[in-house]
Amino acid sequence: MKKIGELLVEQGKISERDVERTLLAQSEMGDMFGQVLVKLGLVSELDFAQVLSAQLDMPLCAASDYPEEPVQLDGLARDFLFSNTVVPLSSDEQGVRFAAAVPQDPFLGKALRMALDRPVSIHLGLESDISRALQGHNLDEAEEGEDELHDQFAGQTDDEFIEHLRDLASEAPVIRLVNQIIHRALDMGASDIHIEPFEDGLQLRYRVDGVLQEYPDAPPPGLRAAIASRIKLLSNMNIAEQRLPQDGRIMTRVKGHELDLRVSTIPTVHGESIVMRVLDRESIRLSLTDMGFSEDTLSRYRELLARPHGVLLLTGPTGSGKTTTLYASLASLDSDHLKIITVEDPVEYQLQGVNQIQVQAQIDLTFARALRAILRQDPDIIMIGEMRDTETAQIGVQSALTGHLVLSTLHTNTAAGAITRLEDMGVERYLITSSVNGVLAQRLVRNLCNECREPVQLSDEAIRHAGLAPFMPTGHNTIYQAAGCEHCMHTGYRGRSAIHELFALDDAIHREIMSGADATDLHSAARRAGMITLYEDGLRKVAAGRTSLEEVLRVTQDQNEADAASPPAGVEVDLEQPVSA
Repeated sequence: MKKIGELLVEQGKISERDVERTLLAQSEMGDMFGQVLVKLGLVSELDFAQVLSAQLDMPLCAASDYPEEPVQLDGLARDFLFSNTVVPLSSDEQGVRFAAAVPQDPFLGKALRMALDRPVSIHLGLESDISRALQGHNLDEAEEGEDELHDQFAGQTDDEFIEHLRDLASEAPVIRLVNQIIHRALDMGASDIHIEPFEDGLQLRYRVDGVLQEYPDAPPPGLRAAIASRIKLLSNMNIAEQRLPQDGRIMTRVKGHELDLRVSTIPTVHGESIVMRVLDRESIRLSLTDMGFSEDTLSRYRELLARPHGVLLLTGPTGSGKTTTLYASLASLDSDHLKIITVEDPVEYQLQGVNQIQVQAQIDLTFARALRAILRQDPDIIMIGEMRDTETAQIGVQSALTGHLVLSTLHTNTAAGAITRLEDMGVERYLITSSVNGVLAQRLVRNLCNECREPVQLSDEAIRHAGLAPFMPTGHNTIYQAAGCEHCMHTGYRGRSAIHELFALDDAIHREIMSGADATDLHSAARRAGMITLYEDGLRKVAAGRTSLEEVLRVTQDQNEADAASPPAGVEVDLEQPVSA
């Protein structure tokens, strides 16, 4: 019989080098070869199980083979099931059927037959499926486990309390459960994982394409302390501190993907609420052409990027992709002939040829302090993760005035609002007009699922009132709306792309700024000069069938009133009028 490693190499799942690395890791970890392969992320659990199934000539249990209700067996300890990753599938006069992650283990079959004194058959199962089925066996004890846990903690010293938490976090079922939560985020393409304790139990939610989705199979409430302890242990937090917010970071490899998890915990009345931001280094797109830019906007944005000095700002709320666009902008520049330095909090992705500085407030390495040091490093381009305070903004503007191109972000709703935000931060108007080249506002809209999107016929009146008329091909009145299918998890959307509003500062805008114009006046002046707004850029994607009108309205609802108040030439927008098919 060929070894499992040889079979995987023959099928092109792994390389000979991967086999060597796995054998080396196996000598340190002590697990079986296949388990080490999966933990290292070199193969998926399913790929390995399929090869093992062929090697053992044993069928692989499907998810539908697992019973909805736990099969209760007298004489078989729950701890034995967990420690051996085995779960009963059915029990009848013929005997008992089990699914096991390691069915070829001779000890397992012998132990089960001795414990039950009945015929036993063992089949191959995915470890994740078995662990999910075992949660049902754990549920009854977990329901009352929380109260018992508090009773156990009551008489413990601090050292005993910490040791108890470490023991909880190190139990195999808890390790597997936390791994499953993280693996599922990758499978779903989630950007955030939310584990929230409430009076009636734990709530598990994933943010997919910017929208939170609740996962139905939440962990049992009795495991809340164990799950929190496990995550805090992985992210190097104080495992015993449950009264104060904490931040940490987990670097891991899952199914061949390098994942960087930014972990935040806050205390609530029912326990610690945990949020993990998922950064998948494998899926990051660092090309401006992949960011969803319209051709005219991208052309003008590249012109601003090509200028030798000045400030170029990106604005938008948290999670609107500002940092990713900044990274893509830097990646488009010639780092071989330009000195590029960034100051970030945190450094999300490492860029080839770019000097990146991580802000560390605990040692007083702030944005402002790092910027002052950077100017002595002879940079051509400086990227500031965010202009958070007056000192950082002023140093950034001064850097632009002394011959550097400065890229940064600001939290404002509109592109024009960045100008008044700089004024609020103490930057004089004449410095703004002398240094700022332009402002790019950005939002992310969900793309319609190509498998299930539905056409909608709009009347001419509906097209006119929605503002779609300038962007619809002559004679066409069809747009698309979300439906929902198994390919998009019944949301109607798959993936996201950006919409943009580019506010370039020319002589006319300079005069408006110096005259004391507010954000609304600046926005109106830019529109009169032909600026395409976020809403209108979204409408272009609606007309192209890439997103829905409802999605654009959802994302740009803070823009619509201002846009309707001062439409550019040829565009009428009346958002009070409902859009109807």
